[in-house]
Amino acid sequence: MRALDILTQILLVVGGLNWLLVGAFQFDLVAALFGGQDAPLARLVYILVGLSAIWQLIRLPALLNHAPVISRVDRP
Repeated sequence: MRALDILTQILLVVGGLNWLLVGAFQFDLVAALFGGQDAPLARLVYILVGLSAIWQLIRLPALLNHAPVISRVDRP
């Protein structure tokens, strides 16, 4: 499970950086690397990024429930 979480987080970073490039420079790095937006490998990357987002959304409540709680120290 941890390996899947790490893999999906990496894919989300790749997707986020790709969207940054698209928004800022109108440059789709995934499409450039894999032969255009319609290329099967590019489409696979887009699908994997989308599935990663869904996986992380499903996992989000569990992650929030297990997040470390930072307690406030009461000052005298």
